[in-house]
Amino acid sequence: MHFFLKISLNLIKMKNVTLLLTTLIFILMCTIIMYLLEPNTFESVLNTFYFVMTTFSTVGYGDYSPVTLAGKLFAIFMYLFGIGLLGVVIGKIVDAFTIFRRKREEGKLSYTNENHVIIIGWGKKTDFAVKEILDSDPAIEVIIIDTLQQAPMDVSNNRIHYIQGDPTEEETFEKANIEKARAVIVFSDDTIQNGSLKDAKTLLVAITVERLAPSVHTTVEVMTEKHILNFSHVKVDEFILSQETISSLAVRSAMYQGVSKVYSQLISRQHGEDLYKVTKKANWVTYNDAFQELLSNGATLIADRDQLNINRRLHESIPDDAVLYIICNKETYQSLQER
Repeated sequence: MHFFLKISLNLIKMKNVTLLLTTLIFILMCTIIMYLLEPNTFESVLNTFYFVMTTFSTVGYGDYSPVTLAGKLFAIFMYLFGIGLLGVVIGKIVDAFTIFRRKREEGKLSYTNENHVIIIGWGKKTDFAVKEILDSDPAIEVIIIDTLQQAPMDVSNNRIHYIQGDPTEEETFEKANIEKARAVIVFSDDTIQNGSLKDAKTLLVAITVERLAPSVHTTVEVMTEKHILNFSHVKVDEFILSQETISSLAVRSAMYQGVSKVYSQLISRQHGEDLYKVTKKANWVTYNDAFQELLSNGATLIADRDQLNINRRLHESIPDDAVLYIICNKETYQSLQER
């Protein structure tokens, strides 16, 4: 008994690759030996392999079984060693899946895919942003970076990944594969009460992002507009003025009742009409060409990049590098994409 216990302990301590190779060699050896011992009983190597596997897995259908003394003795040898060996392998496989899941939940696995969106910092804003991104594009994946010990969202959804680490350190972004990312969103740290300190940390994170991936589109939340000047030496593509945006929306809602619903439609795919980007078609020479065709299909052309004066420039030619934005519902946008 002590002998078999010692063997089992040695098997458990084996490295996974070594154990797997040992098991495969043992199964192959047992298949060949058993076939050589009783070629008439098993008729082929495949049938012998089938008998070996049903024996190791304790299924034992009984449709094939040795009849000679040598074959029966070798089968007993397989019972003693093969079942235990295969059991250890299966246990290792189960453990590997358990370890993988735990590391994924703890944010300790590196991300290797591309064209993903990285969001820095966890909070209610992040929760909403993740859901909005997943709803906007059924193929895109999201990486959340924070210092939490466990993933703040359900990572069983294969489109959501968590990386645990300091967002001001290079190693954290390397795990998130930032160089192959589509975009980075930096939210201010809600655990910091002082607005200036929030923006100071955001600046430090933005510097790290710019140094590692200068070509990746970066959106940064800033608490105070005057602090944007501090980002002048950092390539940030877009700023979101958190406090000013909320205050401005509140004022406009008071001055023009119901306007908040218009904003809600434009910034969220969960409500009515939405904002979409379309590419220039070959038959669109002027903005008017695009405007009229889109209008006839239920969409309204409103901007080229950040220029909202399309209605006063309809006679102008559309540049080849134009980035056109339209307002329509999801069904209309999908119909336009198929044309």
